[in-house]
Amino acid sequence: MTHRKFLNLTLLLFLISGCSTFGTKPVQIVSKPMEIDIMQPALPRPIEMTSPKWYVVSEARITNRCAQIPRLDDKGNQIIKEDGTPSVTRPKVCDKADREHPEWPDNYTYFDQFIDEMKKQNNGDIVFVATTIGDYEVMSANMQEIKRYIKQMGEVIVYYREVTLPNGQKGIGAEIEVKDNKAIKSLNPIKFGSGSDT
Repeated sequence: MTHRKFLNLTLLLFLISGCSTFGTKPVQIVSKPMEIDIMQPALPRPIEMTSPKWYVVSEARITNRCAQIPRLDDKGNQIIKEDGTPSVTRPKVCDKADREHPEWPDNYTYFDQFIDEMKKQNNGDIVFVATTIGDYEVMSANMQEIKRYIKQMGEVIVYYREVTLPNGQKGIGAEIEVKDNKAIKSLNPIKFGSGSDT
């Protein structure tokens, strides 16, 4: 029995001490950077806008000028310019039939022209949406605020894309691409009552 107790104690001693009797091996801790592949979401479809037609209307009278006529020399022959086009002049006084728009009544205003245009577009009805100058300025300020917000959000997107792209690639956020310069040129409003003919 003593022999058995001695054997149990020895076995218990080996279990408690573990492998320390054979010596310990030093543990090495190595930290290696791991590249995490972060998925870049697809950017949304770009904004495609159609420019509206703006009218600026007043009650100023339209000048219905005389139609242009060919310029003649002393012999009655038409004068030709150096580029080959005929030289023209505009008389200061002429009959109503010789005007640019003989169908316009006397004292025809830009407002009258606008109403005629609306009737033509709406099958004889006078229908249009109007705004005051103050409300137009508010709408313009709101549009500038939207542009500012989109630009700043684009900068945030670019920052996070650059931070998460591997190998120092450059991120692309919101870009402005003009496909049709006619759309930008058509933003100029049609001025009824600006003092010049349209």
